[in-house]
Amino acid sequence: MAASSVFKSDISVPAGSAHEVLFSFYDSDFNLIMSSERFRTFYGDDKTSHATLFGIYPELQDPGMNIFAEQTSNIGWPRNVQVQRTGEALSDLILFRPTNGFAVIETRNSLQQDPSSEEADRALLLHEANHDALTDLPNRRQFGARLRDALSDGKTAIALMQLDLDEFKPINDTLGHAAGDIVLQQTAERIRNVLGPGETAYRLAGDEFAIIQLRNDQPAEAERLADSLVTAFKRPFLVNGIAVFSGASIGVALAPRDGNEEDQLMRAADIALYAAKSEGRGRARTFEPAMMMVLEQRELLRRSLRVALQHREFFIEYQPLVDSSGSVVGFEALLRWQHPIMGTIPPSAFIPVAEADGMMPEIGQWVLEEACRQAMNWPSHCTVAVNLSPAEFLTGGFTDRVSQTLDTIGFPAERLELEITEGVLLERTINNLDTLNTLNVLGIQISLDDFGTEYSSLSYLKNFPFDSIKIDKYFIKDLTSDPKSQTIVRFIVALAHGLGMKVTAEGVEDQAQVTWLIAAGCDRLQGYFLGQPLPASSILAFLRSNDKMGWHSREK
Repeated sequence: MAASSVFKSDISVPAGSAHEVLFSFYDSDFNLIMSSERFRTFYGDDKTSHATLFGIYPELQDPGMNIFAEQTSNIGWPRNVQVQRTGEALSDLILFRPTNGFAVIETRNSLQQDPSSEEADRALLLHEANHDALTDLPNRRQFGARLRDALSDGKTAIALMQLDLDEFKPINDTLGHAAGDIVLQQTAERIRNVLGPGETAYRLAGDEFAIIQLRNDQPAEAERLADSLVTAFKRPFLVNGIAVFSGASIGVALAPRDGNEEDQLMRAADIALYAAKSEGRGRARTFEPAMMMVLEQRELLRRSLRVALQHREFFIEYQPLVDSSGSVVGFEALLRWQHPIMGTIPPSAFIPVAEADGMMPEIGQWVLEEACRQAMNWPSHCTVAVNLSPAEFLTGGFTDRVSQTLDTIGFPAERLELEITEGVLLERTINNLDTLNTLNVLGIQISLDDFGTEYSSLSYLKNFPFDSIKIDKYFIKDLTSDPKSQTIVRFIVALAHGLGMKVTAEGVEDQAQVTWLIAAGCDRLQGYFLGQPLPASSILAFLRSNDKMGWHSREK
């Protein structure tokens, strides 16, 4: 039986002087399980008894139609298809997925029936209740029902994927929620384009998405899909003509291996997602039992952090900053944590935990006060550089606290250098500019840290009052052998000097790097070759023994 089809983007009931609406509902295997009275009257009890979707609508077995129906079943979006049967009226089919299964609204042109849209309205309300309004992906309610159904069925291996966008909040904060909505819509479309049969995407909340994959060849199929999803997010989003970068991190859990209940599988996927983010984001990780130990250690850190300040477990080490003549001109304050059980814990391990739990402003204030107090004992030409976390920098009243700290301790503002990363500037841009301008008026030096490793927008250098730029050690480690690194460093030095800023190179590890950087015009150097982090008690002795580094005679 031949059928012609026209695919349309809307799902409205077609206009006409007379039509009738037939509603039918099918399970996940496309067996008819429920239908309206009009449907049964039209097709007859004999045909609808033990019927299937393709038995009622053989037109959908047409190759083009079949793919279209499969996409609707997998993704959940409503699709509108017109079919024309020989000798019969034109029918308009609305295909969509409610909470579970598959539904069809058939609207038939008819001169014998009165117009009625009651069933279509009811079906559309059902669709809206189970789909996200912004992306039209199935929502959390439908996700939970589908996952429970798949777990109880037990016929097919299940992979559950939790997908989060990386750095989505800064996009919302800087470009506005309308831009964030566009990114979310494009995110949903990218996920749809990657999915195949047996794979369904859901939007759970915010930038949190989930994918249920029903494939037996696991974990190979899950790894294939996860890699495809990560790749799909490596190219930028285009929002109102602006290229916006936001990768995706994915956590994968498999049933029944990682759990045979909804809560178990969700927790395993969440833990795997946390591992993906902890390892640098923009990647996928599959759950492993060892990840539980990492999570438990993080929880121990979180509890211990809450009392670390009270128990005086934090301390500061200072790494020298050396100018091009070989003179020590300052030190960078590096926070350390001496845990009573776990020993010395590096900042990379506990700073993210402190930021997530809202403890960083309090810890950062302690670092600022302690560093200024200890630097009061240094020669007057030595500065102290203090790193600022985004959580600390964006806290209300930050500039007042800095000013009050300097006044209380009596530390000169011009000897304090505050280091911020580019990531800080992505949030609340206008407020950031006001904050930096206020610090600048106070006489405090402002340094842009890790330049070249994050967003590296030149607009930052034009609009924000930086005194210096720090070149990340990534570009320094192979500086003497890699022409590309040399070109980048020369460009940064020339750019900074052209804007009236100084340049600091960090991660300097040998004499050859020192020689090259000085020849390139770098103003300050920092690294283990020049001096390892020192306790405050060793600063004066270090200064006495290293009045001049003696570049041309110093050996590693």
